[in-house]
Amino acid sequence: MQKSEFLYNNWYVAGFSGDLGKEPLGRKICGKSIVLFRDGAGKAAALEDRCIHRGMPLSRGGECAGGMIRCPYHGLEYNVAGLCTKIPGQDRIPAEARLKTYPLVERDALLWVWPGDAAKADPAQIVPYPYHVEAGWVWSRSHLHVAAGWQLLNDNLLDLSHLQYVHRKTIGGNPEEDARAKLASKRDGNRVHVSRWLLDMDAPPFHRAVCGFNGRIDRWQEIEFQPGVLRFYSGATEAGTGAYEGRREGGMHIRHFHAITPETATSTNYFFSLARNFNVGDADLTDKMHKMMVATFEEDRAILEPQQVNLSAEPGRDLTNIMTDIGTAHARRIIAELLAAEGGR
Repeated sequence: MQKSEFLYNNWYVAGFSGDLGKEPLGRKICGKSIVLFRDGAGKAAALEDRCIHRGMPLSRGGECAGGMIRCPYHGLEYNVAGLCTKIPGQDRIPAEARLKTYPLVERDALLWVWPGDAAKADPAQIVPYPYHVEAGWVWSRSHLHVAAGWQLLNDNLLDLSHLQYVHRKTIGGNPEEDARAKLASKRDGNRVHVSRWLLDMDAPPFHRAVCGFNGRIDRWQEIEFQPGVLRFYSGATEAGTGAYEGRREGGMHIRHFHAITPETATSTNYFFSLARNFNVGDADLTDKMHKMMVATFEEDRAILEPQQVNLSAEPGRDLTNIMTDIGTAHARRIIAELLAAEGGR
């Protein structure tokens, strides 16, 4: 049996609810081409993105009407169950005229798709993210296509010691100060928790622009990973006001959502959002924070893509872990164990 490099039995984000309107949306998840569309009642569905007739991708110009999706090539129509319901020019529809369907759950303004064994798809495994739907929060979203494998993106988000080098113009701090960060990590089942504290440090450009910090701050970054998604809680208060001891009143508090959805072995769809519960009516602040967020992750992409080129050139060469890789090591071990359980590599 050929071994797989993808973890199929897992929920992945295919997009935000707002990404899917009247037009179909094509995604490749774990090497599988999938089309998402809404039926007449607005319910989202996911089918294989391949017409039975001549293999045309339905997402490339397909039309959605009356709960159906129509192939743009010869007009065959399919319902949300994947059944072909119309073939122009003939009355008889072959029994085998159907498309594979994929479990899809729309929750917390996110579209979650399960590319593996449908019988094992348990919606209870989807992590909640109330900051997209609860009152009192404002958030913005974005999406990057990254020419790098998904585990490199996991590595990047779990080891934040790169901030002071990659993100000097945005969220990075002073390299000497950042090197003194207090780091802790633990594994809990198939989840990894990482915390990182930077005490009495100079405020980075992002913090100065968003919250008006002018002097020294205490800063925290708390990350929870499980395959396919990372949730961040980051914030800062003025230095010495007790945040490390648990007094986090005032200052800046931000929730970050990162969905890491493997496309191919060397490409990933990266969906992310930034939510806050302060100055929620300030549209200019939302726009400023959004632009800085996108700029930050573009800085990551500039590192990840050439990294993937190097790794692809010598795929058998080992990588060396350092002390800050403790969270990364936990995450890679979890994925390796889950792949082994699926019969993959």
